[in-house]
Amino acid sequence: MSGTTPAEHPFAAFVRILGKGPNLSRAMTSEETETAVRMIMRGEVRPEQLGAFLCLMRVKTETPEEVAGFVRGIRAELSVPTQRPPVDLDWSSWAGKARQLPWFLLAALALAAQGVRIFMHGAEHHTAGRVYTSEALVALGVATAGSLEQAAAALEQHNFAYVTLPAISPRLHEIMELRQILGVRSPLHTVGRKLNIFDAPAQILAVTHPPYLPVHQQAAHLLGQPKVAIFKGEGGEVERRPHKPCTVYRVDGELACEDEWPALTAITPPKDEVMDLGRLLAVWQGQSDPHAEATITGTMAIVLHLTGRAASQSEAQAMAETMWAERPERPVA
Repeated sequence: MSGTTPAEHPFAAFVRILGKGPNLSRAMTSEETETAVRMIMRGEVRPEQLGAFLCLMRVKTETPEEVAGFVRGIRAELSVPTQRPPVDLDWSSWAGKARQLPWFLLAALALAAQGVRIFMHGAEHHTAGRVYTSEALVALGVATAGSLEQAAAALEQHNFAYVTLPAISPRLHEIMELRQILGVRSPLHTVGRKLNIFDAPAQILAVTHPPYLPVHQQAAHLLGQPKVAIFKGEGGEVERRPHKPCTVYRVDGELACEDEWPALTAITPPKDEVMDLGRLLAVWQGQSDPHAEATITGTMAIVLHLTGRAASQSEAQAMAETMWAERPERPVA
């Protein structure tokens, strides 16, 4: 007596698209990716399917269409506060710092002190030997929000909030943690930067690997994100390397362009072997550090240009230097 052939699992079709071999596999459409990701977020896939899907996507790398589908799929399944304050800028912090202190935090906090409302989000502790944003904020006396509701309240009070991935979505954090099991990073390292949970009109993110610059730019177009700036940041964070020219891939409405920002200093800093987080507050309070100050104001300038507060690079840099000079006594009052 012959047995009954078991029914195929609904998610198997998506694994097959990616894994059918060098001649028959293909990239997924944005719609296919969104459907697959929604199933993943709802827990409707088996663990072995999820592992296969993530590894296959990693081997081929994500297309702009897949990145857009990932973002739509995740956002559709997230639980977000119904009362969300308006936000000027969505700022991703998904890398951690290993060579230099996270000076970008001083840039963000100086901008917030001048009325730029910034929602920052990140994933932490996925790579050993790095300083992550929540640790640096502790040194600056700034609290990390434990939930999106707390983030909304912090934005109303301080124009700045930072949340880590578990507070955004325990399911996404669980998937992110698979790196330690699979041995490779997942597409979340790429797409998590683009979630823009509070629907900010402007978004800034950085990459470690330059081939992802046009991918993020094109995905932003597909997602209808009004303003975006993407560049190769120090350590993969949104932090200008002032001793190097900086190419910023930007989206401004229907315009997609590349802006070339010149180096601000000729001095290449050595690797910081100590990574003393106390220096962050010391520099905020006036300790001289020309490299840090160039990093901070150079990063601020890109934001001011992106958000339309400055019409040119030179105006943006001058405005950034003025804002930095006028920063309050403490990062958050």
